[in-house]
Amino acid sequence: MKILNSKLVLFFVASSFLFASCENSDSEAVDLSEQISADEAIALVEADDVSDEVNNVIDDFFVEMEVVGKSTDTEKTEGILPCLTKTIVITATTKTVTLDFGEGCELPNGNVLRGKIIMSYAIDTDVHFLTITHTYEDFYFNDISVKGENTIVRIRSNANGNPQSTITFNTTLTWPDGEFASRRGTKVREWIEGYDTRTFGDNVFLITGNWTATFKNGTVLSANVLEPLRREMACRFIVSGLLELQKNDNVGTLDFGDGSCDNVAIFTNEEGVETEIILGRDR
Repeated sequence: MKILNSKLVLFFVASSFLFASCENSDSEAVDLSEQISADEAIALVEADDVSDEVNNVIDDFFVEMEVVGKSTDTEKTEGILPCLTKTIVITATTKTVTLDFGEGCELPNGNVLRGKIIMSYAIDTDVHFLTITHTYEDFYFNDISVKGENTIVRIRSNANGNPQSTITFNTTLTWPDGEFASRRGTKVREWIEGYDTRTFGDNVFLITGNWTATFKNGTVLSANVLEPLRREMACRFIVSGLLELQKNDNVGTLDFGDGSCDNVAIFTNEEGVETEIILGRDR
């Protein structure tokens, strides 16, 4: 009987260790689907590239009015992009501007826009800010379809003396492979260089704000700018700045570098593990 009792005790002790080991293993297991993937980070940044290019073209149009003083009260004008046609319709209270990129308009950094951006705003030349709504018609950034409606509050001169736009956006981007991202949020873009030179490729912006992207599979990825993103329009990529990304309870940062024009960013997860992210690659 004593031998039997000893064996039972040993059995229960061993079982308790085994159970505790399994419980610890389960608690330490990592759900890889919850982690932020490189492809998700790349898609989010690529979507931001689209909005930056669009907003740069819009900003350029208004600087053409405000800084240069060129009249836009004509039906058609040609700007510094020969492939872009601007058509303007004026009523007693509003102005509607269509920026038509035709079948393809290549920008100085190599990106190609096609289709139309349609803007509308109230006519009031005495104020220093405008509230603009804009939509898209058959619009593509390279091969990415863009749809939606944005609102821009644009001031001619902020506290630093620079043009600045606050953009509230609700757009959907669809890639050729059927993947899509619906984006909502707010960006503030300060135009710090190039607005008085009329050279499209020397424009430089500092970008702050926060937004979310919802992907086809239901994944929601949030972005919050921790250090202003520097966008030089002569470069296809953000050259510096720090972006915080969050997916459910997982948080990481994306560091765009020291100002060099390259396609490399460093993603750091919650544990401090760094991963090199290649931007602009084929997804």
